[in-house]
Amino acid sequence: MSDSLYDRRTLLKNALAGLAALPAAGLIREVHGAELPHLDPKDPQAVAMSYTHDASTVDPKKEPTFKPGAHCANCLHIQGQDGEEWRGCNIFPGKLVHADGWCKVWVAKPG
Repeated sequence: MSDSLYDRRTLLKNALAGLAALPAAGLIREVHGAELPHLDPKDPQAVAMSYTHDASTVDPKKEPTFKPGAHCANCLHIQGQDGEEWRGCNIFPGKLVHADGWCKVWVAKPG
């Protein structure tokens, strides 16, 4: 099995899990109010997804899926309004990610 096939499968699994969690994220926001906690990069899910608050610190040699210019604000999974510093994310329900952050499930927004 090639590494690129595994990466695509992992990406697809994580994207589907994120989409499945979307309704739950909305319920959490309704119950707890609009201000959710910031995602801790040491959180086990954040570690598994190589999340960082600052995409400029990503080492492309360690994270081959990283693309220059990729960050949470231009990811398909981001929620909320453009320009907000901290926003919800389909991959990390119930937590806010930094707009300048990045994780290995990043997918470019269409358009």
